Amino acid sequence: MTQILETATFAGGCFWCMVKPFDTLPGIEKVVSGYTGGNLENPSYEQVKTGKTGHMEAIQILFNPELFPYEKLLDLYWTQVDPTDDGGQFFDRGDNYRTAIFYHDDVQKRAAERSKADLAASGRFLKPIVTRILPEAPFYPAEEEHQKFYKKHPDRYKAERVESGRDAFIKETWE
Repeated sequence: MTQILETATFAGGCFWCMVKPFDTLPGIEKVVSGYTGGNLENPSYEQVKTGKTGHMEAIQILFNPELFPYEKLLDLYWTQVDPTDDGGQFFDRGDNYRTAIFYHDDVQKRAAERSKADLAASGRFLKPIVTRILPEAPFYPAEEEHQKFYKKHPDRYKAERVESGRDAFIKETWE
């Protein structure tokens, strides 16, 4: 039997902090840090960091939907971000750190819209959910030094999560 893999793309602020929650789950084949949504081909980290390329830091996930359905990816995604913040995520500010779900087909689009509506209706957040749901755009993998950052620089990764306020927000909001 042939294994059918699908792609999901999520922007959730600093891509260093978005990889680990997805990386080791059964059915997740690969998680790549990169840039998407902008107007510059093959941007560098330094270019995206300026906020002038239109790109967002994002992750692209290759997954087996039979083992890890897209809806479960969406559920996990929401618990990693502040979907009410349109100015960035935590201490990372600017359009390049905003949240977005980039859908790859109509099925993903409907699932993302339904998931967003369910979260908005849940009452968990007092402010509106501002995470964008956008059609996929060219995805440019980040430089190798940014891939699997949590494994390469565990101390810096942990410090980034704590200092940014991400871990405190997740604990307060979801635990």
